[in-house]
Amino acid sequence: MTGRIITVAQQKGGSGKTTLAVNLAISLHQRGHSVALVDTDPQGSMGRWFIERLQAQGEDEALDFSTSSAWGASYESEKLKRRFDFVIIDTPPKIDSDLRPALRAADLVLVPVSASHVDLWATEGVLDLARRERASVLVVLNRVRPNTRLSVEVGARAVELGATVADTQVANRVAYAETLGQGFGAVERVRNGPARDEMVSLTDEVLAAIG
Repeated sequence: MTGRIITVAQQKGGSGKTTLAVNLAISLHQRGHSVALVDTDPQGSMGRWFIERLQAQGEDEALDFSTSSAWGASYESEKLKRRFDFVIIDTPPKIDSDLRPALRAADLVLVPVSASHVDLWATEGVLDLARRERASVLVVLNRVRPNTRLSVEVGARAVELGATVADTQVANRVAYAETLGQGFGAVERVRNGPARDEMVSLTDEVLAAIG
């Protein structure tokens, strides 16, 4: 059985794409899945995280990392899914024709949205491009203050745009920033608490959405 491809995309910078991609990867890895990460973002934040992880823990055959151009993302991910259960593609914060291969290859597109109307406006372009590529999309309210009126409004508006919104909201927690800088995922360092609960719940939703 070949693996499944998850593309993390958002037009607006600062949405927490890399943090979400890394934490989802580690959460899947902890459940016994093999995961390959593909970074198409020239900023290279995911690559820096992976280097920190190698220095802290050494190599892991069930967790791989590679870089790719945006246009090469489809080829790279299709190749990797023959060896790994999941391939997670991190994309640059822009929406143009270069993003299409990563969307076209995806079994699921995760779109992180911070709880602001500006972020939601930026999301419309992602949703439109994903729709053209006939990609399944799951919007994740990310870096939010959970259950505030604004997050409820943004979630409701995303639904009006035709998006499926995850029930799990990911808060803006220190645990995510700290563990990212150390080369870990939150579920590895936070044995109990809201950060772990969020990632466990979101992983459940992603697995259900991807089929």
